[in-house]
Amino acid sequence: MSNTASKTIADLPLLAITSGEPGGIGPDICLALAGKRLPVRLVVIGDQDLLAHRAELLGRSLDGLNIIHVPLRAPATPGRLDPANARYVLDILDRALTGCQSGEFAGMVTAPVHKGVINDAGIPFTGHTEYLAEKTVTPRVVMMLAGAGLRVALATTHLALKDVSAAITAPELEITLRILDADLRCKFGIPRPHILVAGLNPHAGEGGHMGREEIEVIAPVLEKLRGEGMDLVGPLPADTLFTRKVLEGSHAQLAMYHDQGLAVLKYAAFEDGVNITLGLPILRTSVDHGTALDLAGSGRADASSLFAAVSMAAEIITRRS
Repeated sequence: MSNTASKTIADLPLLAITSGEPGGIGPDICLALAGKRLPVRLVVIGDQDLLAHRAELLGRSLDGLNIIHVPLRAPATPGRLDPANARYVLDILDRALTGCQSGEFAGMVTAPVHKGVINDAGIPFTGHTEYLAEKTVTPRVVMMLAGAGLRVALATTHLALKDVSAAITAPELEITLRILDADLRCKFGIPRPHILVAGLNPHAGEGGHMGREEIEVIAPVLEKLRGEGMDLVGPLPADTLFTRKVLEGSHAQLAMYHDQGLAVLKYAAFEDGVNITLGLPILRTSVDHGTALDLAGSGRADASSLFAAVSMAAEIITRRS
């Protein structure tokens, strides 16, 4: 390879990949990135010996995979959770975040973690989204999953269903829509996003007969923001919002709670869906699946969602350049 070519590759932005829960499929799917050609350079953050052992199990090679070594806190076994490694999972996430904040990395892509085992270790942890928001002192972020032509954002995330209605307030919904609109413009290059907004209740409240959140909260916020020039449609009944005819021409869809939107997205694009956190001062995308402990070390883990998350991050970085 010529010096010119080497210099060109070295000058590409660097994208960090966190390898996630060491007992899950995170290390497996990260190995599948070796030698992948993109308009960015990739670096996997995790324990080098863990990745080497998993590569041996899977008959793969570490050749072509750049690694930043962060040591395990305890030995790891495929398919087995260990609270002793909960801090390791956060160590690799913190390393990626520090690199993003310093400019070392242009963004991060996260492999799956297991919320339960982190909490079992006595560390309060709701998820990547909330953790990164707290660490970057970001008062409000928005979770959005993309795939199969959909971009589904959430007004509320990991809440019990009984708490959703109280969490959907006019100020919170307005902030969510502002973040969604701004990041569709900034990250995705959409000059005027056309956003569909779901109601909370069946039939979007049926004129108040099945709930008044649409009348008292959602519709007034949409009217206010339309007055500022946002292209918003709703509140729409969620059971018809995701039909082909209604979706036509839209750039994103806002669901009021987790399963209202993500059940549809994951049905349409489970293997190659991408989770992206909007509103952060850094770029973060992620796979849309869990740790799949039963597949770890088996060679049967599907890396499609990780490939999609890496590709989306690379596209956003390239667009910004």
